Amino acid sequence: MLQSGDPAPLFSLPNADMERVSLADLIGRRHAVIYFYPKDDTPGCTLEALEFTDLQGEFDAAETEVIGISRDTCISHGAFRDKYGLTMHLLADIDGEACEAYRVWREKEAHGEKRMGMVRATFIIDKEGVIRHALYDVKPKGHATQVLDLVRAL
Repeated sequence: MLQSGDPAPLFSLPNADMERVSLADLIGRRHAVIYFYPKDDTPGCTLEALEFTDLQGEFDAAETEVIGISRDTCISHGAFRDKYGLTMHLLADIDGEACEAYRVWREKEAHGEKRMGMVRATFIIDKEGVIRHALYDVKPKGHATQVLDLVRAL
């Protein structure tokens, strides 16, 4: 697992509009909150995305870019964003490269069955590209507020 003090793995992925978003472009300019979530338009993921959207102005004031990443397609991200008016970049990690780099794609067990799946996780990265907080197995409700408090303490 990644932890505080580790360099943030770089990525360049397409967003809902099929434009590439690169972590390298933020380094030196803004902090970043990278949150990995399992699936567009599911109850927990929708709650988490709406809470981040509600706090967008406060993240902007803290010079922080919020980015959500899942293995859904750009088209799925666009529909999810438009349905709920989401304001953050939603990036499509179809091949799972960022998920592997951040160690959030893991074997899970449900109902006695093992399969690979996304671990809900959030990484707070400072302007120098260093992970300041690595939060694994987070719960969606209230998470955005907790993350904002950690960002403000940077």
